Amino acid sequence: MKEYLIISTSVELVRIAADDVLCILADGNYSTISAVNGETRVVTLQLGQVERLIANQLTSGNTDFIRIGKSLIINRQYINYINIQKQQLALSDGKSASIMLTASKEALKQLKDLVVG
Repeated sequence: MKEYLIISTSVELVRIAADDVLCILADGNYSTISAVNGETRVVTLQLGQVERLIANQLTSGNTDFIRIGKSLIINRQYINYINIQKQQLALSDGKSASIMLTASKEALKQLKDLVVG
């Protein structure tokens, strides 16, 4: 059964399939959700609030979504490339969706260790 992340504020409702979320980026009091289909949605919640929603709403929340530093949550299903030296992280579905992000060397090292096991 497909799981959905539902973000409801006083002025908006966003419902997105968890499998379709590439990443969520913090921007002050806002968060930007990037989806596999290329769409982005800006919601009026801080990243920590979105992180709590993921943990409360999704049974896969603790395994598929990983918080990277202060400003990024990624969906581990889409990790395609990690370069610690260049501080680069690429997320891709192997088809049309692709996004290149930057993160701290320490955060990427921890992520790499987590993925490799």
